[in-house]
Amino acid sequence: MRYELELVSKLSEKNSDKPPLLFVHGMWHAAWCWEEYFMPYFFENGYDVYALSLRGHGKSEGKDKVRWFSVSDYVEDISYAVEKIGREPVLIGHSMGGYLTQKYLETHDAPGAVLLAGVPPHGVIVPSLKVLKERPLTFAKILFTMKLDPVLELFEDCRKYLFSESLPEEKARKYCELMQDEAFRAFVEMLIFPIKKSRIKTKMLVFGAEYDEAVPPSEVVKTARAYNTEAIILPETAHDIMLEPNWENAAKIILDWLGKL
Repeated sequence: MRYELELVSKLSEKNSDKPPLLFVHGMWHAAWCWEEYFMPYFFENGYDVYALSLRGHGKSEGKDKVRWFSVSDYVEDISYAVEKIGREPVLIGHSMGGYLTQKYLETHDAPGAVLLAGVPPHGVIVPSLKVLKERPLTFAKILFTMKLDPVLELFEDCRKYLFSESLPEEKARKYCELMQDEAFRAFVEMLIFPIKKSRIKTKMLVFGAEYDEAVPPSEVVKTARAYNTEAIILPETAHDIMLEPNWENAAKIILDWLGKL
């Protein structure tokens, strides 16, 4: 079934030789997470920018069925967005969006890809074990209800997993209120199906965050090694790199990297 998808864009009136950028969000998020900082920044630096809300997220259709969407469903959404854009974009994926970016690149080409605290090729085993160890009742609730929103049910947990203490509480609360349920099926698939990384030839830029409670720096280093590159670990930054106070540090590094593609 084809769902109507939210594809937010900021486009120049001039034709550009620069590749367009497609931002792919992670679990619980939607296109909104790119609109505050990253989209304006890269647009002002000469790039056509797009942010996709996967089916069941943001203003895209399918919220009533979100728990049962698969990784392949989400990859199909990325393919749809690329088709709409009309040119091969550089993919910039955050968290689960990083995993989906890798999955898409198993069978597609792109000028380049950026993984921001991306789920590593071996999947979500480490963060899942962390939740099981620290919050066994929450993990049991996830399995019993087959819903993932219990992870971020309380503001304190949302802040801990996604944001640093340097982010003002007002902003953290604003972002946490925008979080939503996620696909339980896709979560299970990311537990058991690793990325076929030998199929991926796209040039990668791999980011992690020093204070990341969801995808710790050690996991980011493994991802970078898998693609024969070096991990960039941003100091004093948490999981939601694109919304953290020092988001521009990451954006500047990406901009410089894009200029060398």
